[in-house]
This record gives sequence, structure tokens and C-alpha cells, in this order.
Amino acid sequence: MKVNGGRTNYGEAVGIIMLDTVFPRIPGDVGNASTFPFPVRYLTVEGASPQRVVKEVDPTLLQPFIAAARRLERDGVKAIATSCGFLAVFQRELADAVDIPVYSSSLLQVYTAHAALNKNRVVGIMTARAQSLTDRHLAGAGIQHIPVVIAGMEGAPAFTETFLEGKPFLDAEQVNGEVVRAAAKLVSEHPDIGALVLECTNMAPYSRNVQLAVGLPVFDVVTLIKYAYSTSVREEFRGFM
Repeated sequence: MKVNGGRTNYGEAVGIIMLDTVFPRIPGDVGNASTFPFPVRYLTVEGASPQRVVKEVDPTLLQPFIAAARRLERDGVKAIATSCGFLAVFQRELADAVDIPVYSSSLLQVYTAHAALNKNRVVGIMTARAQSLTDRHLAGAGIQHIPVVIAGMEGAPAFTETFLEGKPFLDAEQVNGEVVRAAAKLVSEHPDIGALVLECTNMAPYSRNVQLAVGLPVFDVVTLIKYAYSTSVREEFRGFM
């Protein structure tokens, strides 16, 4: 079989555009390569801090993110994801800038989650900062008309100081408790929730404990990226009749 070259590296089907951060990324986090059962390729957008992306929605970051997407495409990835769900605001522009699929945000799964539910159910969204998750973000993910309820982590000190304030440390046990309690509170207050979507990519390490607490389907950035990979690199079926 003859194959073509032209690059230095191969086998990284999913490229992940990273925010510029210094906090630890434990297994389960999008920024920890061991989270995934396949190789991924990372590219950081310098200066793209959580402050600028989440709180400021800085429009000047669009071009650097487009440049990163195009670089990953040149590097040979077959699909692109990002390390922050708030980048849904750039979904259309990023997708239009390249010729491979772009999955900017876990919020893209809200449509699928809602379509699978009883018509009387709604989707719960867990986000890093509820007041920053605007109609622009929902529209970017194409979910502005879907019934959702949203809960943020504003009252969670360990989560906030690490993931929003950018402190270079993580109390994973405390953050786990904060995320699980926030999810349980959201579902308790809205018993019509049929599934949870974790917008924040840093919540994924705690998805299993969230599910154990609420007993619902839980979508996060890991389920999104595994989906992106599974559709971009189809497996060969081996079996017998």
C-alpha cells in the first residue's frame, strides 16, 4: 500500500485548542492527554486566559483561535475541539475557517440530549459562571430554542480560584464536592431535568460522581471528544457469524 507524507507527525486524529492556563490538569481533564484512549494533539493560544474568554468574551481572540484551528488542520488532525465550553460563541467562525469538523463546546451536546428525552423533560447545564453564559453562547451552539436550566459555580471557592482566577493549584477533593453538590442542588430544584451537560471542561473529572449523585445521563467534553474521534476514525469490526 502506498501512502503519502508531507508532515512530521501522524496518528493524532483530534486536535485540541487550549486556553493559556497554569492550573493542574488531572486525569479526566481535557488538558491531560491520558484522559483519552487515543492520541490527541494540543495547541495553546497564548494570552487566551479564562478571564478573557469567560468573563470578557474578548472578540480579539477570534483570529488567534482561527489561526490555531488552521494550524491543527495543517498538522493533519481530522477533528478539532477546544478546552473551554464558552468558545461556543466562536463555533460558526471556527467551523467556517477550516475543512474539518470543529467541536468548540460541550454545549453542542445539549441538542442531542434534549432530542433523546421525553418532551416534558429539560436539559440541565452546569457551567463555570452562569452570568457569563449568555444567549450568544447558546446560539453559537445552536441550542437557543431548547428548554434548559443553568447552574454556575459562583459560590464554589475552590473551583473558582483555580479555574477562573487562575491559581496554579487544585484541591481536587474539594472541587469534587463543590461540583457534585451544585449538580444535586440543580436537579433537586428542577426535577424535570432529564440529563446534565457539563459546559466547563474542567468538570469532566467529576462526571462519574455527578452521575452517581443525580442518576441521570451526564455529557461533558470527554464524551464530546470521544464522539468526534469515533466519527473521524471509524473502527474496523472484527467478529464472526
